[in-house]
Amino acid sequence: MSFNGSLQDCYFDSLMVTTNVSLTQNVQGTVGDNSLWSPTTPPSQVHQVEENTDETYCIDDEALYNICFRTLKLTTPTYGDLNHLVSATTSGVTTCLCFPGQLNADLRKLAVNMVPSPRLYFFMPGFAPLTSRGNQQYRVLTVPELTQQMFEAKNMMATCDPCHGRYLTVAAVFRGRISMEVDEQMLNEDCEFEEEAEDEVA
Repeated sequence: MSFNGSLQDCYFDSLMVTTNVSLTQNVQGTVGDNSLWSPTTPPSQVHQVEENTDETYCIDDEALYNICFRTLKLTTPTYGDLNHLVSATTSGVTTCLCFPGQLNADLRKLAVNMVPSPRLYFFMPGFAPLTSRGNQQYRVLTVPELTQQMFEAKNMMATCDPCHGRYLTVAAVFRGRISMEVDEQMLNEDCEFEEEAEDEVA
């Protein structure tokens, strides 16, 4: 029996949520030893995650490196830089569990609203704002700008361009003092949604 299996036996009424950082062959050997990657690593991860979790946030190292090089303008990203991106993203998606709020949702509500069918619980997180240290004083932190950045491919934590597909469901978590223009801005975003999912923007 696996560790996750024993956790599910002890806490059968709780949800198991994971953040899965996948290794890709494209960035093999960029930082440190390249012996971590093997051709069987991603498929075996997917099988384990599929069998043992209820919600999974998918992150891959290629997207993390792209963010470091292109957006944050880091010439030699370290594991600390990569870990900071992963921790900031994880902190962002769990914000609703940490702070009180009228519109906050727990993990069960997220699963009910975000999972359209039993095996489609792999989420692709995006994070905003992401700016280089030299440009932080010039960044605009308005709801429209944050919403636009959140849906850009360069801010996604998985190497995937959402413009080449359709969203089934979307959840946006904002922190801080945000006006109620969020709902209007989310509906105005130029994203392709499946017809059944247009009312599912959480």
